[in-house]
Amino acid sequence: MQLFLNEVGACHPNEKIVMVLDGAGWHTSGSLKPLLNMKLLPLPPYAPELNPVGHVWDELREKHFHNKVFDSLDALENQLEVALRAFENNTSAVKSIVTWNWIITALLN
Repeated sequence: MQLFLNEVGACHPNEKIVMVLDGAGWHTSGSLKPLLNMKLLPLPPYAPELNPVGHVWDELREKHFHNKVFDSLDALENQLEVALRAFENNTSAVKSIVTWNWIITALLN
């Protein structure tokens, strides 16, 4: 998880990043060190509906995987990479999906 945080921070050094974390064991480690431009925001227990990443996955499935069959796992992974790059290059779309008032409030506090 720390490697992931480091990579996201390095890829977006001039952005303010709020990383919403669920109760996964690797998310709850006390040894995680977010970068200066990053805030870790834990979700309350048993509240998966609050996780904005679920909506990102819904959007990815709808826009990039709808009614598709892949010949191999490699083909599926290639399509996922294309989809994630498209998301990375369209920050306004991502913001529209994940920018909820409670997340913005947490960032400002």
